Amino acid sequence: MRRNLRRATRRPLAAAVAAAGLLGLISAMPGAPRASERAADAPEPVAAVANTATVFYYTKTKNWPSTYLHYAPDGGSWTTVPGVKMDPACTDWVKQTLDLGSAEGLRATFNNGSGTWDNNNGANYALGTGALTVKDGVIAHSDPCAGGENPTGNSATVYYATSALNWSAYNLHWAPTGGSWTAVPGIAMESACTGWVKKTVDLGTATSWQATFNNGNGTWDNNNGANYALTTGRTTVSNRTVTKDADDPCAARPPDTEAPSVPAKVTASATGISVVVSWEPSTDNKGVTKYQVTRVGGTKGTVVTDVGSTVHSDSGLEERTTYTYTVKAVDAAGNTSAASAPVQATTGAKPPEPPAGTPLGTDPRKDPIYFVLTARFNDGDSSNNRGGSQHTKSGNAANNDPMFRGDFKGLVDRLDYIKGLGFSAVWITPVVLNRSDYDYHGYHGYDFYKVDRRLESDGASYQDLIKAAHAKGMKIYQDVVYNHSSRWGAKGLFTPTVYGVRDSQWSWYYDEKNEGFEYDGLTVDPKSGKSYYNGDLWSTAEPAGNTCLNWGKPTGGSSPEGYTLYNCQWPNPTSGMFPKAYYHNCWIGNWEGEDARSCWLHEDLADFNTESAPVQNYLIGAYNKYIDMGVDGFRVDTAVHIPRVTWNRRFLPAIQERVTSKFGATAAQNFFVFGEVAAFVNDKWNRGSVNHSAQFYTWKERKEYDADDQKAAIEQYDYEQQLGIGSQPTSDNAFLTGTNGNTYHAPDRSRFSGMNIIDMRMHMNFGDAPNAYHNGKDSDDSTNDATYNVVYVDSHDYGPNKSSQRYAGGTDGWAENMSLMWTFRGIPTLYYGSEIEFQKGKQIDCGPSCPLASTGRAYFGDHLAGTVKASDFSKVESASGQVATTLDQPLVKHLQRLNEIRRAVPALQMGQYSTEGISGTMAFKRRYTSGSTDSFALVTVSDGATYTGIPNGTYTDAVTGDVRTVSNGTLTVAAPGKGNLRVYVLNGPGKIGAAGPYLK
Repeated sequence: MRRNLRRATRRPLAAAVAAAGLLGLISAMPGAPRASERAADAPEPVAAVANTATVFYYTKTKNWPSTYLHYAPDGGSWTTVPGVKMDPACTDWVKQTLDLGSAEGLRATFNNGSGTWDNNNGANYALGTGALTVKDGVIAHSDPCAGGENPTGNSATVYYATSALNWSAYNLHWAPTGGSWTAVPGIAMESACTGWVKKTVDLGTATSWQATFNNGNGTWDNNNGANYALTTGRTTVSNRTVTKDADDPCAARPPDTEAPSVPAKVTASATGISVVVSWEPSTDNKGVTKYQVTRVGGTKGTVVTDVGSTVHSDSGLEERTTYTYTVKAVDAAGNTSAASAPVQATTGAKPPEPPAGTPLGTDPRKDPIYFVLTARFNDGDSSNNRGGSQHTKSGNAANNDPMFRGDFKGLVDRLDYIKGLGFSAVWITPVVLNRSDYDYHGYHGYDFYKVDRRLESDGASYQDLIKAAHAKGMKIYQDVVYNHSSRWGAKGLFTPTVYGVRDSQWSWYYDEKNEGFEYDGLTVDPKSGKSYYNGDLWSTAEPAGNTCLNWGKPTGGSSPEGYTLYNCQWPNPTSGMFPKAYYHNCWIGNWEGEDARSCWLHEDLADFNTESAPVQNYLIGAYNKYIDMGVDGFRVDTAVHIPRVTWNRRFLPAIQERVTSKFGATAAQNFFVFGEVAAFVNDKWNRGSVNHSAQFYTWKERKEYDADDQKAAIEQYDYEQQLGIGSQPTSDNAFLTGTNGNTYHAPDRSRFSGMNIIDMRMHMNFGDAPNAYHNGKDSDDSTNDATYNVVYVDSHDYGPNKSSQRYAGGTDGWAENMSLMWTFRGIPTLYYGSEIEFQKGKQIDCGPSCPLASTGRAYFGDHLAGTVKASDFSKVESASGQVATTLDQPLVKHLQRLNEIRRAVPALQMGQYSTEGISGTMAFKRRYTSGSTDSFALVTVSDGATYTGIPNGTYTDAVTGDVRTVSNGTLTVAAPGKGNLRVYVLNGPGKIGAAGPYLK
């Protein structure tokens, strides 16, 4: 599937956690520490004055002419409306001291004396005793007007940075060395200037002291439990960094008037109707923050674009038009350099839309599959690279490794590499326009009708990739998602409008709306300077038709950074933001229950209501577009999270109908659809639930259900669960029959649903090849036709045994797994880079919490640098540079020969199998008969085997060329060794390929 997170660990986030959980762009300070963590000698908190409360209320936000406190002691009566008038305390604060008698707290509201109230959104404020502040709905324990005594001994002034916190109050809890700590929460700090508070303390005779900081409401910064060690004089504390004898951060500084240097060596080159402008970085005394690229020419006049790098890709220009470009550098103070020397580029003709391709239309079992994360495979065009909002936080920036790095051009450039390995099908991750904070993988679809521009280039569109692959005899399998969109909805169906006031806290994240700009993932919005612009998704005014309760009102909570959280600030299924006609309105609770098919898996995966006709039409129409382009099949993401009856009624017939109408019945029969039905257990039936087992999805329905798809889905679930495992259909389509299990028979596909499956049981058990083999066989009688199963060791999600690391079983282990996959039933599939054990043992995916370079989704293109040309499958005509070194690795040689052997023996591609009359750990026989073709092979992997009851005749080993004549129906084969193989073919072609590191 993907992603930053994965199924079993996904659970809905509470609203108060959502902002930080989804953004995570500012590190929160540690939570409430124990007293021993706050300060080594700090006393336990004590009440300030028993039965007395001094309430401070913040006036700047309300700006009322007068403020009244209406209150009731706990167990007592309320004051008469409007209550008691509060007294001035200090700038922006009023206060009132109350005698509570025997009460230990009070309920309070505030008003302006003229009918305008702050009653905590109807909940009233629950206050205790001592000094209390109420600021913008947040209660803290502090005296915001408290000041220190004039120092009579050694003094120290500490400035504390607030920009990453935005607490409502700041307290300094401190102790001079050898002295006592202040009472918790300490003394209030005073505002110094924007982004800073300060406090001067009297140390007496001490020359050093310890300090911690808190918000008066239980949130502390205690330097990760170590306290801050400070000295006399002026000190600053910013993000846990202490600067001794620091400059006054609030002192006026000389203005920066020095402009950056003029950008040099500016070049512009045109391709079709696109121009790429590049230049050398400018220098500046404080640092360059951006560049301004000015374009003159064409009918649109002068256009100025802000650019964050030293490359600007200008696309969608007019044909045969000369454009002039100049570049200026800008620093943080707004100083702008002079314009560079102008450069010109003249566009050519607009490239014609490439004609649609035609699927190759051959039996998919003939084609071993190479699986690539397109954005991480090979970079053919750096101008479409994008890092997104998480570029720095993830660590990718430090590696100069944007998440969107590989592209179709890079894939086209290395089709010969993949063909040289011997693969004739390429499975690529989703191509639709994505939208999220970290969406390079393709599973956060936003516009399902558009190809993501971060993958395309002039001359290397998606259509160009399909045609280039077909020209080499290679298929393209497109990863598709029917189950969900991104949390921003699906363009053309429904996109939510969420609360996004651009206040002082959130304006760094919410972009200003730009009515003339449309997000496409690639183009930089001139207002925000971002390609991941989000101004179209936010609204400071309540949207028409809003159904989200309390839209835009404070929740009363705050993010870990201290930012105010608002209702409807983040899309989620239970808020009312998403209409039921388009999206399911629940969080998943039971991964083996019906709600796994009808609820959200994760906050970034908005779950389509796939039983709704508008949604069905939207998705069918979108994927018809890609069928028309000539793709050869679909890998279906999260297939298990849509009811089988919906697949069988709507989506699978729609695929068949479209391919048939465009390309004919044979193409439709061979259009390969294989679904991800993730069952991470070793059970034949996933925890006893037939509805959540992979093989279940290969079958048509057994009865009619309600005409309403939503009712039908529940009826089907209940019906199949009640009938249970014992009543499920069985098949012999994968098995040889007849005397001694030697006879191939025409498979019965009349009850086939149209969806094949990824072999999850083999995948789960590939930590040990014999386990994978025996577990795989165990499910074949309940699968419509297991010869179509897609078989892999690891992927972009998991390694064997639900491991979160890429396979690290060693080269011998890989060789053995490959030898089994390439000869046993099913279609062998390899995740990119496994041919050189790329990133073995590395965590496959950690989202933006670590750099991609450290994961199993690292960029592979460095291993492909140079040139490569394939003369045929498994045949490299020439190679130079790093790719030549890559192609010389032992597993590459092993793969090339396995693909040669499999391609030469039809029984290994499409044959049924049997283990009847065979001894051996991984030993079987396979046969395929069609017309004049009759291919029969005896296979053993790693260990020896004896075959009895086999047809007499001459058998030749495809690995060694050894010839055996069988006259008594028996053949014995010695153990070839781990990872090695014997394939004795009746009347076979002889030895295929040259001996290698394992096949010898």
